Amino acid sequence: MFTSRSVPPTAQPEVNALLGAATQPITLPGALATVASALASAGSATLTSLAMAPTSGPEVDGAAGGWNGTGDATSGAAGDHQPVGPGSNAVNLTVPTASTIVEPADRLVELTVLCLKSLIFGSIIIGAVLGNALVIISVHKNRKLRVITNYFVVSLAMADMLVALCAMTFNASVELSGRWLFGSFMCDVWNSLDVYFSTASILHLCCISVDRYFAIVRPLEYPLYMTQRTVFFMLANVWVLPALISFTPIFLGWYTTAEHLAALKINPDLCIFVVNKSYAIISSSISFWIPGIVMVTMYYRIYKEAVRQRKALSRTSSNILLNSVQINNASNTLHANHHHHNHHHQHLHHRNHHLRASDCDLGIDIKDIQHDTHSELSDLDGWRAEHKAARTLGIIMGVFLLCWLPFFLWYVITTLCGEEACPCPDVVITVLFWIGYFNSTLNPLIYAYFNRDFREAFRNTLQSLLPCFVRRSPYGHSVYYV
Repeated sequence: MFTSRSVPPTAQPEVNALLGAATQPITLPGALATVASALASAGSATLTSLAMAPTSGPEVDGAAGGWNGTGDATSGAAGDHQPVGPGSNAVNLTVPTASTIVEPADRLVELTVLCLKSLIFGSIIIGAVLGNALVIISVHKNRKLRVITNYFVVSLAMADMLVALCAMTFNASVELSGRWLFGSFMCDVWNSLDVYFSTASILHLCCISVDRYFAIVRPLEYPLYMTQRTVFFMLANVWVLPALISFTPIFLGWYTTAEHLAALKINPDLCIFVVNKSYAIISSSISFWIPGIVMVTMYYRIYKEAVRQRKALSRTSSNILLNSVQINNASNTLHANHHHHNHHHQHLHHRNHHLRASDCDLGIDIKDIQHDTHSELSDLDGWRAEHKAARTLGIIMGVFLLCWLPFFLWYVITTLCGEEACPCPDVVITVLFWIGYFNSTLNPLIYAYFNRDFREAFRNTLQSLLPCFVRRSPYGHSVYYV
């Protein structure tokens, strides 16, 4: 993991000249001439490197590092200023290195990449904070959204917002500065918060899938199982369980090896999250694999039930429509017969009496059937609302899998087979981390796009919070002023 920098080939002739001066037969004129020639060559090379070096001077010496948990590899060396010379009479030379020579074009590229990374990281962080805050405020202000399922949604929004504040911000600082700036203790705090809130977010999605399963597949048992006490118990476990795989093993040093802990104490500017195989398997199982399997199972059962109910409701709707047509035809026929028999009221008085009685009975049946029809159509609308909510939450789960599955595959594979056997470029690791973080930004956008209740609540909340930017037009829709 730690490497040292060797003397570059461009400085090797001067060093060889100095070393050769010590091994040749000692004659005063020859030795002085050789040393003077070597010093002149080394001095000219040093002046050239200083003229081309940036104004900040040569880089600070330090030990090279490895992965810091974010995909960055910080590097340094103890060989930038090396004493070179024979024995105790060594001459100290400043050996130019490739790292001290920065072309203007390279500096422009680095500045462009830095600005681009700052824009991307800042957009993700701000979007996650503002979007999830909007979810919390909207549910608080809108009574229609205060249902059992949205207890989990609000708690999920809190977890996602804390991921942005406590995990993304530190990660962005390391990515932009190239080093850890907050000391070894805060390194453990950051790693713990990152694991804690990411795991809490995933467990919230698991609880939401279980809630939707009972609401759609077992609706009669839903009020019995999903009470407020049950919901609060589930939420308490969701917030307590992640601490068992974050703060506890990280602060006690169970997550890594003794060599790694010693290296972190020697190098406080590094924040390297290197885990052992046991911790990788246990933490990934609790954080992702087990909740992921539960979510996939729940939503598969929900999908099958939705298909079955859709077919049943389709048949019911067809039967309702057919019965309505038949009833209307029968009613029209009876009224026509009643009008025809009125012309023969003396001869058909008794039959007409029965006809009016039948007509009255038929009217009662029509009302009953119409009441049943409205009731069944109301149930149909209710099932459609439940299915739409399940579809929305299914999309959230699918986005979650797309965001976090690549990271956890890399996390487990790299830990089990080793970085040397399974190398991965630093830029790929950074992308995997931030794609996972991006999930915390996407959840509020999914609510706003796929859920009409949340969309209306978001609009009303924005109108109350930003009256200068959002106005209601006379035509009933919102107009946004920027």
